[in-house]
Amino acid sequence: MPAPTPVEFRYGAVELLILKALSWGPQHGFSIARWIQDTADDVLRLEEGSLYPALHRMEDKRWVKAVWGTSENNRRAKYYELTAAGRKRLREETEDWNRLVVAIATALEARPEGV
Repeated sequence: MPAPTPVEFRYGAVELLILKALSWGPQHGFSIARWIQDTADDVLRLEEGSLYPALHRMEDKRWVKAVWGTSENNRRAKYYELTAAGRKRLREETEDWNRLVVAIATALEARPEGV
């Protein structure tokens, strides 16, 4: 079976998926990217050039906080975790995203009247 073709992230999806990944507990950047890729069956791939700027924006917004720790490979790594504001944002964004998905799916399934 051929590898799935990666798709481009839509506006807001990167932050939403990072928040979701962190809802399972603190993680470092590589594990966040790996979780997204694995969960999405390799269709979504979050590169470092998108991941770390998003994490920094999310820190600035106080949705996540970061602490230094040691990775499973015994390396120094920055671990990110959700704040209360991040958990609230995840709930709000999930609701909005789900409404958007339903609306788009409905429009894509629409047929001309009388056909």
